[in-house]
Amino acid sequence: QVQLVESGGGLVQAGGSLRLSCVASGSIFSINAMGWYRQAPGKQRELVTIVTSGGTTNYADSVKGRFTASRDNAKNTVHLQMNSLKPEDAAVYYCKAAVKHIRCGNIYQYWGQGTQVTVSS
Repeated sequence: QVQLVESGGGLVQAGGSLRLSCVASGSIFSINAMGWYRQAPGKQRELVTIVTSGGTTNYADSVKGRFTASRDNAKNTVHLQMNSLKPEDAAVYYCKAAVKHIRCGNIYQYWGQGTQVTVSS
């Protein structure tokens, strides 16, 4: 089994910053892409950013220039630095990872439980 645990969410004023972290643990041989998604009330879950194992990042247009993702492959961790937060960034943020199992070698997608980000105007 593989578990993803997010942390770092909370309440922040518009213009402020938060740093989210996600740690993967369990039967991990390697992790391909890791990413962050978010879901606001009444809306579909949307991609925020994807980080490849080589560190290449892709961002949603809505967060470009404000959010920065990074990985620590040795620690199976991905971070999301969120600056200049806006009320429309408020959502539950989910971590997702494509994990190659140490036993069977298959690749599965895993989600974390989510962490709430609230931005007050």
